Amino acid sequence: MSPCAVLAAAALIAVALPLRAQTTPGPPLATAAQSPAPSPDAEDAPADAQLPIPPVPPRIAEGDQYDRCMDMLADDPAGADALATSWKAGGEAAAHCHALAQVELGNPAAGAALLTALATTSQAPPSSRAEVFGQAAQAWTMAGTAANAYAAAAQAIALAPEDPDLRVTHAIAAIAMNRNQEADEDLTDALETDPKRTDALVLRATARRNLGRLPEAAADVATACAQDPDNADALLERGIIRQRQGDLEGARADWEKARELSPDTATGDLAQQNLALLDAGPRQ
Repeated sequence: MSPCAVLAAAALIAVALPLRAQTTPGPPLATAAQSPAPSPDAEDAPADAQLPIPPVPPRIAEGDQYDRCMDMLADDPAGADALATSWKAGGEAAAHCHALAQVELGNPAAGAALLTALATTSQAPPSSRAEVFGQAAQAWTMAGTAANAYAAAAQAIALAPEDPDLRVTHAIAAIAMNRNQEADEDLTDALETDPKRTDALVLRATARRNLGRLPEAAADVATACAQDPDNADALLERGIIRQRQGDLEGARADWEKARELSPDTATGDLAQQNLALLDAGPRQ
């Protein structure tokens, strides 16, 4: 699995935003489930997210030293960073490992900047450069810089427009920028390649909800929940849509299950926030 696909699932909790309490008299359904439009500078990923390093990360070079450095990222990022920075003749290989190590060490903005620079100047094939731009987009998202994430994801798509993982990465950035129609188009393309992709279905439900297309959003999230009944992100999103449609008990059941399935995570926290707002009712 590519890092784009893995992070997409984690980032769903960033775009399935919690409901907002009503501030004017009237039925709770009027505005209680509306999600505030995210600003370009808002934080777009959970603080505890990590850039996933798959078993075979995208390669921009060859060699035993490079393989060793990349293999160290998951379990010993500090060691990988030390190896990369001391590797004077490492070139792009060392730069790539150093950038990913920075992200793993909790410095996503620094890692994102390094990844963006590397993808821009690399002599690797377009597909590899696209993957590195995708990693940069993920890291910018973790750093809370949606505009940079969107730009990096757009560059990734320009290099590899048929890659469904990169389409999902671009969609995440687009939703964070309130470009929901673009996200819808990206995710539709990704789902044409893999109709059973749950993360893309949930993201598209979020985009369509933000566009006010609730029946289509409900259909997408229903399919996602049918495919994976214990997907906490899908349950979180379905609860928001159900609340918008007036099914308060259905929303409560979804959020309670999401909280149970994902305790001590951003998804569980959002579900808890929504339950608290539901219990509080409209503010007069």
